[in-house]
Amino acid sequence: MSIKQSILDDLKTAMKQKEADRLRVLRSLKAKILEKEISERKDGEAELSDEQVIEVLMKAAKQRKESIEQFEDGGRGDLAEKEKAELEIIEEFLPKMMSEEEVRAEVKDQIESMGASSMADMGKVMGVMMGKLKGKAEGSVVSKVVKEELS
Repeated sequence: MSIKQSILDDLKTAMKQKEADRLRVLRSLKAKILEKEISERKDGEAELSDEQVIEVLMKAAKQRKESIEQFEDGGRGDLAEKEKAELEIIEEFLPKMMSEEEVRAEVKDQIESMGASSMADMGKVMGVMMGKLKGKAEGSVVSKVVKEELS
């Protein structure tokens, strides 16, 4: 079953069980996926691949994380909790992310194979790593590890 289909099925369940908060988040995800399908539409083909749906979900999760940070900095714990609850729902549909140690192992292998040795090579390494780890690791973690390994 595709990720999109599991979101739609979960949406129906949330409606039946009258889970208002969950329903709101799932409707938001459905709208974002639909928006992406419309913007990506070529040759009458409208279905997104699971990778594209994961991109949409990762973007939504990143937005929630940034909001949580801003709300906590602003002393709005109530709004931060609401965003955390939404983030948990979104993360149910995302594949398990790689740990920092797993990312570090991949980065070390890539740096070795490219012969990268300084921060001047960061762009090259990041380009390859983001393509390789897209949907598997957060960009901020990859960036942090690449910086640490090259410095």
